[in-house]
Amino acid sequence: MGDYTNMSAYYDLIMTSGYYDYQKIVENITRDNSFGSVLEIGCGTGLILEELGQRQPHAEIMGVDLTEAMLSIASDRLQQFPNISLSLENVTDFDLKKSYDLAFSYGGVWYFVVDGDNEPFLVSHLYQAEDNHQGLARVGSHVNTGGRLLLGIQGPHHDYEKSVSNGMLYSQKIEPAEHGFVKHYYLAEDTLVVMSQTINYRTYTWSEAVALLSAHGFEHDAQAEKSSHFIAFRKV
Repeated sequence: MGDYTNMSAYYDLIMTSGYYDYQKIVENITRDNSFGSVLEIGCGTGLILEELGQRQPHAEIMGVDLTEAMLSIASDRLQQFPNISLSLENVTDFDLKKSYDLAFSYGGVWYFVVDGDNEPFLVSHLYQAEDNHQGLARVGSHVNTGGRLLLGIQGPHHDYEKSVSNGMLYSQKIEPAEHGFVKHYYLAEDTLVVMSQTINYRTYTWSEAVALLSAHGFEHDAQAEKSSHFIAFRKV
């Protein structure tokens, strides 16, 4: 799985410069989803959990991530929320000793890309096929029967660059790979590159993704999809 240690110190700067709309993300998590407990898979620096904690002060909320530097930032950010816990975990072998009503990943371990009228395709931070099976098996063991798994929706990836809020230049470059693509992230101040990060992503067609999720107990729940932010699955 991709480790974001190199990016961690600049992650909030990039993400809060228009990369994601966290209020809308959480609105779509909470809309039409009744839950007393929720698990975020790949919580990063806690930007989604902060918004979720403000809206759901009585829910039991857990965030897991592989990158210790990201979780350190999240821990500082979320101190005011006694109902939010964090754990350093690899999704392929984690065991939290409990299950949740709802699990979600938005730009975390898994997400879908929607490009016009084409079928969505699944993107995974886990490049090896066996790791995806192991990871989804572990997620399946952490979601209650009848509970939901929400996987975020993003637009197509492409090369671009833009200025972020402090005037630095963020850029990304996409290269094809045998089973997906490679994404290079850069942040530069004038001509000095202050951050670079490379992640390998695996992709699955819609039919492959549905079969993969079904193999681990998740069925597509089209009736639950009333937003442009998530594709929903139900644990059976």
